[in-house]
Amino acid sequence: MTSSRNNFPDAPRPQGRLVDARLHLLDRQLFDADEAPVGIVDDLDIDIPTKFDIAVSAPAPPVTGILTGQVLATRIFGGRPPRSKLQAIPWRLITKIGTVVQLSSDAEDLESLWIEHWLRDHLVRHIPGGRRAAQ
Repeated sequence: MTSSRNNFPDAPRPQGRLVDARLHLLDRQLFDADEAPVGIVDDLDIDIPTKFDIAVSAPAPPVTGILTGQVLATRIFGGRPPRSKLQAIPWRLITKIGTVVQLSSDAEDLESLWIEHWLRDHLVRHIPGGRRAAQ
């Protein structure tokens, strides 16, 4: 058997850290500056150009934020949550990407996370072990 050679050009190497959205971002827990969980990364907000004829050499569209929200039903039953059910957190509030996505201190004040705060303060803290982090 003969194999054909790949004649595609090498992919460009961007400056800085290369992040794979599926591997490093999606379904990661969001922590505020005090390391309290405030949500999960459900989707990404990407600034996609409006023109349909995009050149091969065009740069990748930038990620402008992460989306979080109440998507439990769509995870169980399938489908996509409506965009109106997701809250955007600007990319500038992300300070670290690791096993969790760390947000800056002012992320605690985001109005978009009010449901997470309410659930943590009124429901989770009443569950045995809900007042302290898992060990």
